[in-house]
Amino acid sequence: MEVAGRIVVVTGGARGIGRALARRFATASAEAVVVVDADGDGASTVAREIGGKAIRCDMSREEEVADMVNAVHTASRRIDIFCSNAGIAVGDGPEARTSDWQRIWEVNVMAHVFVARHVLPRMLDRKEGYLLGTVSAAGLLNHVFAAPYGVTKAAALSFFEWLSIAHGDEGIRVSCLCPQGVKTDMLAAERRVGLDFLTAGALEPEQVAEVVVEGIRSEKFLILPHPEVAEYFNRKAQDYDRWLRGMRRLRTNLLAASK
Repeated sequence: MEVAGRIVVVTGGARGIGRALARRFATASAEAVVVVDADGDGASTVAREIGGKAIRCDMSREEEVADMVNAVHTASRRIDIFCSNAGIAVGDGPEARTSDWQRIWEVNVMAHVFVARHVLPRMLDRKEGYLLGTVSAAGLLNHVFAAPYGVTKAAALSFFEWLSIAHGDEGIRVSCLCPQGVKTDMLAAERRVGLDFLTAGALEPEQVAEVVVEGIRSEKFLILPHPEVAEYFNRKAQDYDRWLRGMRRLRTNLLAASK
């Protein structure tokens, strides 16, 4: 699908990958770009910059998602490309607070469900639409330090797979964006606590946005700004036990290096 002439919605659009996506869609001649974020002021700043529209929305709250989708349809009559990009990170393992587990589940998984619940029916009526989910390589390869993040990203990947399976023959195109390190606030937070193993190969958000536009044009399910992720995923599929041993070694080495 070409971006030119399309109505595009980008959630988590106030900063990071979302902001870069909004900017890139605007330069790709989208008819309109709607910047959505819980940070309404941040969304407005990006929207003013690109000549788009801003909507404040907490994507973990279904009623707000429904209102946002209805507002876009009222203003623009349709949504062609919906980028479900909002996400958060939570570290640690099962000892992480239950409230943190619940919050990351709501943002990293249920937000995508709410998007599909309220965007998909009208796309299906038109027999055309594109859903892009920002998932992360952690959805394919887990995360050696952050169980809540790895678990929710894997769940999100599975949900988008299901959407493609169920509706791919009904005009609905689905992609998952799965980068490794990207130079965003989330990566900076990991560096501050000594977990900077993704920094060396980190990409600028603008580089990721460029890969996304090409991925949408070619309608690829997996959009991988870091091509090596495909090789890692292939190794995992070929020998799961060997891959797990390698991940354990990686975790041990990273913990030793951080001391």
